[in-house]
Amino acid sequence: MQSISPAELYQKLSDKEDIMLIDVREPEEHKVFNIGGRLIPLPDIMSHANEIPQDKPVVLYCKMGIRSKIAIQRLSAKYGFTNLINLTGGMEAWKKVFNGL
Repeated sequence: MQSISPAELYQKLSDKEDIMLIDVREPEEHKVFNIGGRLIPLPDIMSHANEIPQDKPVVLYCKMGIRSKIAIQRLSAKYGFTNLINLTGGMEAWKKVFNGL
């Protein structure tokens, strides 16, 4: 499974690289703090698989990086995704690195 650190992701976003972000947390968590990703909670991810591109990098994230790993495993196993990347440590790691940016 591919992974990316918060600092690496920030650099790619700053460089305007064509990356899709997907937040697999619950709506309440997303409202409190997010980095602009599309909200698709983990329980709904499989029913939205057709909306996830397979031709560019897609970074999935959650609070700690566990739910996003599960989402990647499920999508990869069922639909053959090879372009999914887990944000290491999730939003907690992002906040530690960037103090909530």
